Amino acid sequence: MSAANSPLNTSSEPVTWNFKLLSQNDLGGFGGMGEGMAVQIAKDGRRIMWLAHESAPKNFTGVDVTDPRNPKVVVQTDLPHAQVRSNSLEMSGDILAVAYQTQKKGMQPAGFELFDVSVPENPRSISFFDCSGATSRGVHQLWFCDGEYVHMAAGSPDFEAADPNDDQFYRCIDVRNPSKPVEVGRWWLSGTRKGDNVAPPPRHTLDKGYRAHNCNVYPQRPDRMYLCYLDGGMYIMDIADKSQPKVISHWTNSPPYTGFTHTAVPLFDRGLILVTEESTENNAKDWPKLIWLLDARDETHPVSFSTLPMPPVDAYKNRGGRFGSHNIHENVPVPTSFQSDQLVFGTFFNGGMRCFDISNAYQPKEVAAFVPPAPNGSKLGAIQLNDVFVDERQVVYTVDRLSGGLYILEMDF
Repeated sequence: MSAANSPLNTSSEPVTWNFKLLSQNDLGGFGGMGEGMAVQIAKDGRRIMWLAHESAPKNFTGVDVTDPRNPKVVVQTDLPHAQVRSNSLEMSGDILAVAYQTQKKGMQPAGFELFDVSVPENPRSISFFDCSGATSRGVHQLWFCDGEYVHMAAGSPDFEAADPNDDQFYRCIDVRNPSKPVEVGRWWLSGTRKGDNVAPPPRHTLDKGYRAHNCNVYPQRPDRMYLCYLDGGMYIMDIADKSQPKVISHWTNSPPYTGFTHTAVPLFDRGLILVTEESTENNAKDWPKLIWLLDARDETHPVSFSTLPMPPVDAYKNRGGRFGSHNIHENVPVPTSFQSDQLVFGTFFNGGMRCFDISNAYQPKEVAAFVPPAPNGSKLGAIQLNDVFVDERQVVYTVDRLSGGLYILEMDF
């Protein structure tokens, strides 16, 4: 079926187009999943998918996906209480890094934990990096792919935000000795900390906060970080000296758009950057939430020039829950991750998971989509696909935010 005839151009009904669903696993009834997905090849050759949960009671789950048609849960861990979440995880080798964020400031555990998962059935804690304090909720998101540094969006007991919504900033933690993590650098948007000598930034209409989110670093440019700062837009950062991160350039579209810049993925060979926003309001009240393409051939002056196509908002806004962009496959620099600067895989909550061909970046085309029916236990009556990961076999994994757990697909295009 051609892109012009995509059923998603006119319909919000469940549909599988140019994907084939291989399996689904509701993870033992704990299928509310976050935005952390990583694949490990265990020492015995098994392929283990590690998944972060959206909220308590579960911490993280390990799934044997060696046979993608028959995924099996091998371990599932619990959080210490209901007011903490571990929404983000990454891994390098056999070390898994897991973020902990509490519902309120001053609670524990708030930080990140490193686990040895060389025996997947028996994760062993190596260390915990504490970010807790009267002004901190801990860590929302982290990036850990090189075995050396955890880059994270976090609070700190010595950081008091000028506005309560601005309480998480960028921190870089040296974990080369994983039993003794040490902070080596930090950066925040000037004006967001009490005592800064500049005025606080203007508030957006929806005001989701000026906070760090994804902080991606790639081996092609280990001296660069691609930092998203929610209502503050996207920053290209010089981290050659990790103790003193410096801004190279800044891009934002808000206003007139509604903020919540989420993820930035550079496509180095093409001089492009993909930038996503997150839809955070039900019934598309914050529409449009899009994936943007930026020309970054001059990294001091990134320019947006196109967005990935979306179906009419009226087809989805009343379907239940959120509709709009969120996560994309991030070309994570590990051996088990698919790498592409031509195909973009993204999740859109009730709009499902979609793939786009950006070989002509000025005319991106939708080439595949997966919008399953509402899973059992969904309180919204609609799917809410939250994250996506593609492994080096080109097997596609996506997760539901509320109850559906893990969906595994193969490309049919």
